[in-house]
Amino acid sequence: MLKYDRVQTLFCIFLSEEVIILCMSMRKGLIFMLLLIAPMFILAQGFELPEDKKFQRINFELINNLIIIPVEINGVELTFILDSGVSKPILFNLSESDSIPINNVSEVTIRGLGDGKPMKALSSKRNIFRLGKAMNFAQDLYVVMDRGIDFSTTLGIPVHGIMGYDLFRDFIIEVNYNARKLKLHNPELYTYKERRNRQTIPLLVEKRKAYVEGTVLMKDTANINVKLLVDTGSSDALWLFPEPEKGLEIPEKNYEDHLGRGLSGDIFGKRSKINGVQIGDFKLDEAKVAFPYRESFQGIDSLNGRNGSLGGEVLKRFNMVFDYGRGLVTLKKNGNFNEPFQYNLAGIDLQHNGLRYIAESIADVNGLVKEDNGDTFGNVQILLENKTRLSLVPEIVVSGIRAGSPAAEAGLREGDVILAVNGKKVHKYKLQEILKMINEREGKRIKVLIERYNTDLLFTFVLKKMFDDD
Repeated sequence: MLKYDRVQTLFCIFLSEEVIILCMSMRKGLIFMLLLIAPMFILAQGFELPEDKKFQRINFELINNLIIIPVEINGVELTFILDSGVSKPILFNLSESDSIPINNVSEVTIRGLGDGKPMKALSSKRNIFRLGKAMNFAQDLYVVMDRGIDFSTTLGIPVHGIMGYDLFRDFIIEVNYNARKLKLHNPELYTYKERRNRQTIPLLVEKRKAYVEGTVLMKDTANINVKLLVDTGSSDALWLFPEPEKGLEIPEKNYEDHLGRGLSGDIFGKRSKINGVQIGDFKLDEAKVAFPYRESFQGIDSLNGRNGSLGGEVLKRFNMVFDYGRGLVTLKKNGNFNEPFQYNLAGIDLQHNGLRYIAESIADVNGLVKEDNGDTFGNVQILLENKTRLSLVPEIVVSGIRAGSPAAEAGLREGDVILAVNGKKVHKYKLQEILKMINEREGKRIKVLIERYNTDLLFTFVLKKMFDDD
């Protein structure tokens, strides 16, 4: 009898010379097929395209500055975040109905960013990964069984894992943030072309992570050279580690904030802005910056001498070509370049919290039944009695609130169910659209209708400037 933490008791069946272990969790409905097959030959590890194919084009979604891509693992279609800051693919957020075959399994302990403890995981070898016609027949991965690891609730769509380095290692990857497309180029067939308004700069790849040299412009301080991690898996803009001796000090005007969530828990720190950040010849003025607390990095053995990281809110301002093999990255500013940096002006975080029923009238003032416009999400039941429609829609709740923020001062609390923003019913919008409505611009009056203990309440607040003008 085998035991894995959080997987509980496993029943095993052994068949002939091929050792096939069918492992069923005692948790209802969750099934893994762990295939331990004695290999007849050694497969080369790495992604490849067919010999006659120069590149593979992949459409992606851009949600909260994160690149969301479709990935097939052992024949099962899943959704992953493209995260240049992660070494091996990590699979998580498995539902009770998921049935996923994974190969050659052993138990390991891993940890990521966050203030929590290391976690148990399964290490699996020689899995088949497919992205379009790009294939890897011997891909290693980790499976995290902790049900608390779930980025789907904050992104508004199912997300099953993260992957990065192995793709960047095997291809020249072109990221077109404007068109929401990736191109996985065969490095042997890729040709660099001189084009206007582009710049190619060195990309330092160390221990499966990529770095660029840049410059930050702090107030009352000479320009400071910094080494920055290129992190497509961060939705934030710029992170810096406080180093007073280097001139990297937290500006006087700052506030404490929840910066995000890593695999090992929540990440907190100070948020502020600096005069600018420059990468190559490209300069971004009035750049948003965060200074994460060191506790979030307690499990990281070495920061490789880096001073911070570049996240998606900066990276999305460029169309980029990553060439890990040659140690190069090409930048071209796109239509997002001059967009202002986004702050959480209201001071609340939102997430999906399952589904809820709502009743809506399907008749106009004259008693005529309206046509369904298809704006609602989820399964819909039509009830003709009383001319109402009962709809099953996502429930949006306040998952966090910043002390002293406009929303907190107005009286909003964690756990409040958001029903409407400025008269617009939130179930008709995606999660990121709702957040944009709440944080549209400084000085805007926001009216939020919420449900608390089965009572509807209306709160009003005005979005304040995060930092006073100097």
